[in-house]
Amino acid sequence: MNPAQPVTVASLQQMKRDGTKIVGVVVYDRQMAQVVDRAGVDIVSVGDSVGVNMWGQESDLDVTLDQMLLTCTAVRRGVQRALVSCDVPYGPLQGGPRAAVQAATLLVKQGGADMLKLDAAADFPDAVRAIVQSGIPVWAQFGITPHTAARYGGMSKAGPELSAELKDRFIEEAKLLEEAGAALLDFTNSGPVAGPAVTQAVAIPVIGGLGGGPWLDGRIRALVAAIGYTAAALDDTVERYANVARITLDAMTTFAEDVRAGRQIRGGIPSGRT
Repeated sequence: MNPAQPVTVASLQQMKRDGTKIVGVVVYDRQMAQVVDRAGVDIVSVGDSVGVNMWGQESDLDVTLDQMLLTCTAVRRGVQRALVSCDVPYGPLQGGPRAAVQAATLLVKQGGADMLKLDAAADFPDAVRAIVQSGIPVWAQFGITPHTAARYGGMSKAGPELSAELKDRFIEEAKLLEEAGAALLDFTNSGPVAGPAVTQAVAIPVIGGLGGGPWLDGRIRALVAAIGYTAAALDDTVERYANVARITLDAMTTFAEDVRAGRQIRGGIPSGRT
């Protein structure tokens, strides 16, 4: 794939046929969207996890359509090459195909999304079909996801063993979503048994975040988790690609020391200038 060319649904599907892994990153703002786009990722995903990670909401289910529209608009302004996907929050899908299409149209027309991700998509194949028929590509999320976790005993109980037990069910769901017109699949908590089986069962790309692995056609990770951009990263021992929280703490501690000592702050107007 030419790194100078904009990413499209067709090019992502060709990547699966070529055996090229797809890279997705969940981002919530324009600045970081510019950074990851420059890094050459394929998909910039505007996740409804913004509510928990950025605004302190209790659950992804609390995020509204207006909040997703605001976030998607900001991210869109930071992306030139990658394909921008936006989550449809909890609510429109549950309201039926018409409500789902209305929400999808809003996120594309005003938010600038190129594609929409639907959690618990296997529960709403008619909505998937309706959105696809309206001309909007769908990234269908299934497996043990934030929107479906309750039926499996919660996300904390989800793991490779449970996914392996549900392998046949997830294969059926993947085929159902492919038949409904989904362009990509997001298989959450796939595990090393169900993951390869589903990936081989469908012609469209299968990408995964939580509980995924190299057996999928690609991986997606929230930027805040990948770079340690959370307060929790100050104290935990999770292996990350960076620890921005620690860097920020050290930087702000030094900034406070400079101010209190009467020193000129870094990046401020040099001494002698007004």
